[in-house]
Amino acid sequence: MTDRPSLEFTIERTSNPTSDAERAKVLENPGFGTRFTDHMVMIDWTREGGWRNARVVPYGPLQINPGNAVFHYAQEIFEGLKAYRHADGSVHTFRPEMNAKRMQGSAHRLALPELPVDVFVESLRQLVQVDEAWVPAYGENKSLYLRPFMIANEDFLGVRPAETVTYFVIASPAGSYFSDPTRPVDIWLETELSRAGRGGTGAAKCGGNYAASLLPQQTAYENGCEQVLFLDAANEKYIEELGGMNLVLIYADGTVVTPESDSILASVTNDSILTLFKDGGHKVERRPVTIDEWREGAAEGKITEAFAVGTAAVISPIGTLKHPEFQIENPRVSEDSLSMRLRAKLTGIQNGDVADEYGWLERLV
Repeated sequence: MTDRPSLEFTIERTSNPTSDAERAKVLENPGFGTRFTDHMVMIDWTREGGWRNARVVPYGPLQINPGNAVFHYAQEIFEGLKAYRHADGSVHTFRPEMNAKRMQGSAHRLALPELPVDVFVESLRQLVQVDEAWVPAYGENKSLYLRPFMIANEDFLGVRPAETVTYFVIASPAGSYFSDPTRPVDIWLETELSRAGRGGTGAAKCGGNYAASLLPQQTAYENGCEQVLFLDAANEKYIEELGGMNLVLIYADGTVVTPESDSILASVTNDSILTLFKDGGHKVERRPVTIDEWREGAAEGKITEAFAVGTAAVISPIGTLKHPEFQIENPRVSEDSLSMRLRAKLTGIQNGDVADEYGWLERLV
């Protein structure tokens, strides 16, 4: 992005920065979402004044009163993306404009103000420039996870959209989600509880959707599964999404299919993977998919690969889909499988090892 952002940021550096030795210890084995960088972004919004007071400040606790609307009516949204260190020492993020636009869609659905795309991208740049030392080194298969989020920030118990809102960005170094990306994960099929319904908030990235998935996710764990898959609420037969990932199926003729529904959260990673498939000569379809189509296709050999797609893991092959009355056994994948080759290409673009022919990378530092 070359245009000057529509808001100017001020910077207040922490007086107690993490020592080099302590930060190095964290980066050695960062895990996911357990340790945060020294600073965060805050931007205020009021109905009368719009967006203002953009700033980078020391990371720390928020002082919020118990009567704040966010606690009572869950008016909040968030995003998730990563910053990657390249071989030349520069730091890039991946398709941030798409995250910004998705956040605008979430804001609209939750009656929150829409943050301009340029301000969203600049907020990432400002934070990463201040906390660049927290970005893991090139070649370690690690990244800096960026978490923009927005909350109602008004002490008021009346049921209406908040008239004061705050936008934040925090960051956390992240290791590889799976040590072996070809390792299949088992999925539990939830048929009693729904993640979202038609006209609901399923297409918005808000905490309530994830809260609704936690009980089914617990059931998945109890049945030896790592993720849970939901069906549509109306017909209970169409595949929706996993607790936090999209689903993709590859057919024997090379066709690539991902379920389509107005209650599925659009995925930047999924869109990118499908673009690579399409440009590689594959027919790509976004359409409703029934659980029976998957069940019969896997049994008859018509479906050759099934995988989940998301920011954290990129692509995770699905092993067994479990249900009390049946199981779907999916073919095992290898590094030469189509999905793994596309995963390698996408992560290669993100890490600067493969030419970015699409202009997907945004340099932050």
